[in-house]
Amino acid sequence: MNKGLHYILVALLAVSCSGKTVMPYGKTVTLSEDVLADKIRGGWFAQTIGCTYGGPTEFKFKGGLIQDNQPIIWYDNYIYDTFIEDPGLYDDVYMDLTFLEVMAENGLDAPVELYAEQFANADYKLWHANQAARYNILNGIMPPESGHWKNNPHADDIDFQIEADFIGMLYPGMLNSASECCDRIGHIMNYGDGWYGGVFISSLYSLAYICNDIPTLVREAVKIIPEGTKFRSCIDDVIKLHSKYPRDWKQAWFEIDKLHSFDIGCPEGVWNGFNIDAVINAAYVVMGLLYGEGDFERTMDIATRCGQDSDCNPASAAGVLGVMKGYKAIPEKYRKAAEKISSIPFPYTSLSLDETCAKNMDLIKTAVADNGGSVSELGISFNVQTPHQVAWEQSFQGIRPVEKVVLKKHFADSLELKFDGNSIVVEGSVVKTGHSDDAYQAHIQAWLDGGLVEEFTMPYDYITRKYEIFSRYCFDSGNHSLVLKLLNPHPDFEINAQEMVIYDKDE
Repeated sequence: MNKGLHYILVALLAVSCSGKTVMPYGKTVTLSEDVLADKIRGGWFAQTIGCTYGGPTEFKFKGGLIQDNQPIIWYDNYIYDTFIEDPGLYDDVYMDLTFLEVMAENGLDAPVELYAEQFANADYKLWHANQAARYNILNGIMPPESGHWKNNPHADDIDFQIEADFIGMLYPGMLNSASECCDRIGHIMNYGDGWYGGVFISSLYSLAYICNDIPTLVREAVKIIPEGTKFRSCIDDVIKLHSKYPRDWKQAWFEIDKLHSFDIGCPEGVWNGFNIDAVINAAYVVMGLLYGEGDFERTMDIATRCGQDSDCNPASAAGVLGVMKGYKAIPEKYRKAAEKISSIPFPYTSLSLDETCAKNMDLIKTAVADNGGSVSELGISFNVQTPHQVAWEQSFQGIRPVEKVVLKKHFADSLELKFDGNSIVVEGSVVKTGHSDDAYQAHIQAWLDGGLVEEFTMPYDYITRKYEIFSRYCFDSGNHSLVLKLLNPHPDFEINAQEMVIYDKDE
């Protein structure tokens, strides 16, 4: 038996003889480099497989589950074909790699500004919290303000949750060190529950290196999230429902949907079947893990059939399982499919899966050394950290949506909107009405009750676009007038004000 593997098995079995797995907190665990490499490869390959598996269903099932009689597509060349024909599907991975490349070049303690600038100036398309953060950064609002809900209406969305996998994979058993890294990177684009989503996912990955019992893994990983938060309450409810309905994930799904599917932040998701909120999608990741019971395909399948962001959720669930069980435990049909693209760089990056695994190993050795561990002939030894709850954060505190108005108003000069509340988000974009090739940026003033409150630009360019026309929170409740003035009209462009969401005090 490999000596490094022996050490980890002794650590786990010694505390499992009572029938209940107890984590080796405060102890030193050693993994051989071969075992660690297998787990790293398992995590990255499984994440890619899960993303591909759920890709065709992404947001096609909004507020509904995918029934068992609907097949999920898979064939031998499926990953290769998808990789070539639809590379944008792999934002779950290449977003991770953006930050991994910064770490590889500048170290684990690289300043947050480097991450923010690399992220904001990347060539790939972004959506929701990521795009709102990109716009903020390009316009001088740097982290953590770029992810704060008063500057980012998508602060609770899933964005960081699908990008935090790599952080947990860099810190085996060191989930507090992982959460410190999450604090810097995650607040680029998220806050509150959106940030908690990334912290939780990274904790699952971190503990998956040393825990082979899925219910224990979930219970321990969520301890890092403060009690009483919406995110913690939701995951705790999934755990309880799994105990209540251990063989019926669909019943658990219905009850979680009833309790936790209401989105108050993301304007598109308010009073809509569409839900990209981190909370509900993290619940689906956990349901895949718990009800999958260690079976790779069943784990992906359940996480996919829960619906909503159904490529990201199986990617996270499969990735965690891949770290826990290792690459060799992934069923052959999925391994063989992923191997066909293992040497091809992901879009918008210089890294392939093979290169990513190698850089992950190098960075783990640095992370271990930085946290009192060691690297020797016996393997990589690291100190397992007892989970410490991260800081309390809550987005959209004290407000609730009270009205959603379809506008569909195009304007080339000004637009007045009247509403009753204390917060407002106006959704919309710059649209081209002519044939101009100008790199047009609309220059707009926002006047609230006769006073100028903001002046900003809205690029027509999709990569640098402003995700909403205007958002402002927590002013005095009552009747208000918002006037949007276009200062530089162009004959070939207009502003399309699509909807407005109005909030008021949550009493």
